[in-house]
Amino acid sequence: MFQRMRMRQLRWRETDRRRCLLSVTEERSFSAGSLRGAVAVLRMSKKKGLSLEEKRSRMMEIFFETKDVFQLKDIEKIAPKSKGITPMSVKEVLQSLVDDNMVDSERVGTSNYYWAFPSKALHARKHRLEDLEKQHTEGKQRRVALQQAVEKAKKGRQDTKERAALQKELHSLREQREKLRVELEKYKECDPEVVQEMRKENITAKEAVSRWTDNVFAIKSWAKRKFAFDDSQLDKAFGIPEDFDYMD
Repeated sequence: MFQRMRMRQLRWRETDRRRCLLSVTEERSFSAGSLRGAVAVLRMSKKKGLSLEEKRSRMMEIFFETKDVFQLKDIEKIAPKSKGITPMSVKEVLQSLVDDNMVDSERVGTSNYYWAFPSKALHARKHRLEDLEKQHTEGKQRRVALQQAVEKAKKGRQDTKERAALQKELHSLREQREKLRVELEKYKECDPEVVQEMRKENITAKEAVSRWTDNVFAIKSWAKRKFAFDDSQLDKAFGIPEDFDYMD
């Protein structure tokens, strides 16, 4: 009996020992996995590409540090090694600096040469600073002028009883004027100037009607001679009224 109990205790101890070993193994495996994940993240962060501004800045460092003149093939060799700029983007970055007048370029024979000296960059920054200071000064002057105009406009426009009464009267007069304008529009046809203009238009219209009447009679005359038709046949064929004639 005692021997059986002893055997059971040994078995329990062996089971507990195995569980502990399994737990430690899993913990180590998890730690190793976490470590591998962190390393992968660091590697990905290292592989993250440079922005365009970072590439431009690093390429300018090449010119400022060396104070030398380069061809494109020279930059394509130096930039990837010393500044980490990808070879495929070297030409594009360099051209953007040339377009912005940050790098000078000159064609000699069949080759293009590029250079940029710190003195020119300093001069460009000073010129830019002067422009910004000038714009700032002009902006301050405009601000002061606008403030003065506002203060001047406020004079005589304080909210007083007299001003409120005048505004109310002005509003009433404007409404009255609009009513009179609508009323006047009703009698526009009786306006002497409008009547005179209508008479002129009537004369022009009457002259046009007479010309077309002449044309109709001319065509009827030609058709009667050409086809031996009489007036009634032509009037019926072309829908010409029997009383068609010149206007009085």
